[in-house]
Amino acid sequence: MHIVCCDLEGVFVPEIWINVAVKTGIEELRLTTRDISDYDVLMKRRLKILNREHLKITDIQNVIAGLDPLEGAVEFIDWLRSVTQVIIVSDTFVQFAGPLMKKLGSPTLFCNTLTIGAGGAVEGYNLRQKDGKKKAVIALKSLDYSVIAVGDSYNDIAMLKEADRGILFRPPVNVVTEFPELPVTYEYSELKELIIKEIDGAC
Repeated sequence: MHIVCCDLEGVFVPEIWINVAVKTGIEELRLTTRDISDYDVLMKRRLKILNREHLKITDIQNVIAGLDPLEGAVEFIDWLRSVTQVIIVSDTFVQFAGPLMKKLGSPTLFCNTLTIGAGGAVEGYNLRQKDGKKKAVIALKSLDYSVIAVGDSYNDIAMLKEADRGILFRPPVNVVTEFPELPVTYEYSELKELIIKEIDGAC
């Protein structure tokens, strides 16, 4: 039995932090896991910027409220859920994800949480589990699932490599260059073909 684990940002929805950077004019917030491989380094950098600029959780949520899924994402998820089970495995946060997940049809989501202060300041972040993406795949494999994983960034690589089949979707050139062993897709139609091939090949 197959199950598909997919990243969220860059695969189904726009990158949240890039859009926050555009809205606020803070260019430093454009950096994502496509640029920095160490997630802890990246998040601590973001928290310092939010504190320095006095940005609150509501400022970020207001940006998120105006975002829509990537073109074709809803249709692709609807198709995927019709042929197999799907879990969105993301390094985003519960406080961010709600509106976007609703627009995607509310698939199952594994993600992290933020620590929010009394005044709405973002004070910290809490991982659901260290190396949570990889460990989600390990857990599912222990339940005798054959796991197909889809992601686009450095923080997805461990998940993709642990899966029975890992697929890059619209990754940046630096990730493609560093991990040439992973198949690369750029359109949902290409991704659909690889997933169908993987599922049919196991039948």
